Amino acid sequence: MTDVYERARLFREMCLKADTERDKGLTTPEDIERFDDIPYDGDEKWQILDVYRPKSAKGEKLPVIVSIHGGGWVYGSKEIYQFYCMDLAKRGFAVVNFTYRLAPENRFPASLEDTNTVFAWVKDNAKKYGFDLSNIFAVGDSAGAFCLSVYACILTNAALAGAFVKYFAPAEVEIKAVGLNCGLYTTAESDESLEAYLPEDTAEHAEALRMLDAVAHITPDFPPAYILTANADFLVDAPSVLIPVLEKNGVKYECKVYGSKEKPLFHVFHCDVKTEAAGEANDDECGFFRRMM
Repeated sequence: MTDVYERARLFREMCLKADTERDKGLTTPEDIERFDDIPYDGDEKWQILDVYRPKSAKGEKLPVIVSIHGGGWVYGSKEIYQFYCMDLAKRGFAVVNFTYRLAPENRFPASLEDTNTVFAWVKDNAKKYGFDLSNIFAVGDSAGAFCLSVYACILTNAALAGAFVKYFAPAEVEIKAVGLNCGLYTTAESDESLEAYLPEDTAEHAEALRMLDAVAHITPDFPPAYILTANADFLVDAPSVLIPVLEKNGVKYECKVYGSKEKPLFHVFHCDVKTEAAGEANDDECGFFRRMM
């Protein structure tokens, strides 16, 4: 059987080829100002971020979106997500696009710890980059949506925050709403890709599975959520586990399945900013954020 490191290598090669083709020919939009390669912690290879802002809002304080990239816990970077994140910035937001430490080289809770550090960085650097701290939003897709759903629980569930305190103290921020895109939200339905992220120690492995099961930790304080998926996405049914828990807790949400029989859409289609479907989905999600302000 192929070991976890070899699977990660093969997956990275496959995804990089597809994403490079997806973004071929794209350049920084003329109406976007970007600040690149900013360290948010000590690892200058992995713990770095970009900030994108519309040039038309120079000097203005803007609502901010923090983007948590996907990639099956083993793949992805801010470079892969730059065009998607700049597309969001064009809609009137300051967008923080960060790289985090990947599995299997960096296992639980590395990506969550890095996410927490980024939110603390946003708070500490609000004045410099014009972030409106009263309107912080976040998006995540695939494994990034998984990470975001868990992180939102950490910020809104005191018991879960207490369980994580041995790893990190939660940042003192409030996420106004989240965009959960083509994601997975429970460890009860996870596949072997999650194994690359989980601790290798058996006892720690079981504890991490409990801590990472977002649907088990949602409270009425969970932020409003825009949930998007696609009709031909292999995770199209994942929201069916999440939505009843949101409803039970009285959490505001909207969910939309994009695509049709004639024009099927697939996993993380919204990142392909050349397409009309991505434009529609990103408009809808940013519109939801605006309504939550």
